[in-house]
Amino acid sequence: MAKSYKNTTKNELYKADTVINRKDAKLVLANFLWVIFALVVGGFAGALQTFVRSGYFELPFNIGYYQILTLHGVILALVLTFFFIVGFQTAVVSRAMGSLTDGERKSGWIGFWLMTIGTLMAAVMIATNQASVLYTFYAPLKAHGIFYVGLTLVIVGTWFATGAQTKRYFRWKKENPGQKTPAIAYFAVINNVMWYVCNIGIATSALTQLIPWSFGLIDTVNVKLTRTLFWYFGHALVYFWLLPAYMVWYSILPKIIGVKGFSDKLARLSFVLFLFFSIPVGIHHQLVEPGIDAFWKGLQVVLTFMVIVPSLITAFSLFASFETFGRKNGATGLFDWFKKLPWNDSRFVLQFVGMLFFVPGGIGGIINASGQMNQVVHNTMWVVGHFHITVGTPVVLTYFAAMMFLLPHLVGGRMTKLTNSLGLWLAYTWALGMGIMSFAMHMAGIKGAPRRSTFSEYGGHEVAQEWISYQLLQAIGGSFLLIAIIIAFFAFFLSLRTPKTDVVEEFPIARFMDDGDAPLKWVENWRLLIIITIFLVVIAYTVPISQIFTENIPGSPGFKAW
Repeated sequence: MAKSYKNTTKNELYKADTVINRKDAKLVLANFLWVIFALVVGGFAGALQTFVRSGYFELPFNIGYYQILTLHGVILALVLTFFFIVGFQTAVVSRAMGSLTDGERKSGWIGFWLMTIGTLMAAVMIATNQASVLYTFYAPLKAHGIFYVGLTLVIVGTWFATGAQTKRYFRWKKENPGQKTPAIAYFAVINNVMWYVCNIGIATSALTQLIPWSFGLIDTVNVKLTRTLFWYFGHALVYFWLLPAYMVWYSILPKIIGVKGFSDKLARLSFVLFLFFSIPVGIHHQLVEPGIDAFWKGLQVVLTFMVIVPSLITAFSLFASFETFGRKNGATGLFDWFKKLPWNDSRFVLQFVGMLFFVPGGIGGIINASGQMNQVVHNTMWVVGHFHITVGTPVVLTYFAAMMFLLPHLVGGRMTKLTNSLGLWLAYTWALGMGIMSFAMHMAGIKGAPRRSTFSEYGGHEVAQEWISYQLLQAIGGSFLLIAIIIAFFAFFLSLRTPKTDVVEEFPIARFMDDGDAPLKWVENWRLLIIITIFLVVIAYTVPISQIFTENIPGSPGFKAW
């Protein structure tokens, strides 16, 4: 149901507990405009990569392949995601807890402008081919110092923006002592706390190593240290992208289909487990690298597998909601509920398609994190395919599912049949393109096709001939994805231009079946949660980092055979 604006003046709208304050809405919209810009630019760069790899297309104007690879990665993995997360979580706390104060909103705007300035600085360096570093902050590749400073400003900007959200959360707790906090706002703060802790790694690497090195202030960097600090940050970064999607799945999707969420307690437990186990696992990205003792690699593999637990909790909870909906609508057989789901509602379909891709993505993640199997696929196109079906589909499609109702809500309008239809076309076109492309990437990886390569250096080598058909499939999939991006562009701006109405599109937030239960006090004992998180980080990283400087391990600075 949408909230009626009748008998409510524009200046009083913030008093309605289901309508976002107009000033907060402007901040959210400003962030969302960057999302669609990043999707178009980054998506086009990604499609160009698949065309180049097919062997039938060459980039014009002396544009380098690795230049567009860097553009694609930075603008989609950092710009699109960060601006959406900041905007969405701002909308979440404003909707669930009430309007931000002027000071909190000012902090949000400071964050927005820092992120904007930083993005433009990094963009200039990429455009002038002074930052073709494949993956950011990853020595020994070196970009211009302005690139690193720009991306550092982007991250600092997120601190200001998420800090405003976190402050609003604790202000609500102070104003409502003893009450259970709204689950969706709790999820946002868990994501923020995880973000602050994991940023210690990238901040240390950037400020003490990469920025001084890129400006010539120091001659060398400790490559092993920078990589380890990067992955201390880098794996949690993936969950920083994913947890907003989980917020939508837990707290919004049940309301969209007209049922209660399965369990508030299980949902909060899953987010706590993500907080604990998303950070002390980065070394599983370095399983084939020397300089880190095998015991610590093995320990972090075990900790990585712990993340499977909250993922399974999430899958169980979601499908319990789906089955509840089906039974409510007359389903009787074991799987009859599946047919009853609202397949004509783009807000549901976009999320459901993303979830389906997350299943093989999770299986691939288990393979990537397993020592011996990782050696088969490490640094091959398999990893690229895995990344696209774990982040490039669940995250992007769920973000757009949220914007399908958020955009008209923010501008005071309603979803239309046209925008809903465009959302459905986006879901199915994206699924087709990503299905083709990711399948080809996985198969090429199994055949040994290298990651981050045009394959041109392999020439007529007979091994490379096995990759050709998969390269063409990648280009076909990339073409469908480009069409999907065009659809997303029109859906976005048509949602902004929806006619103003007295009845505004709802920002749906679900209740849970166990809402009446007393709150679990320990899950909001933030001191306890942070102590456990830091304890796990210390256990996982203290010895491996110290060994980089002190032990005679192959690949470490002190290894005498090198």
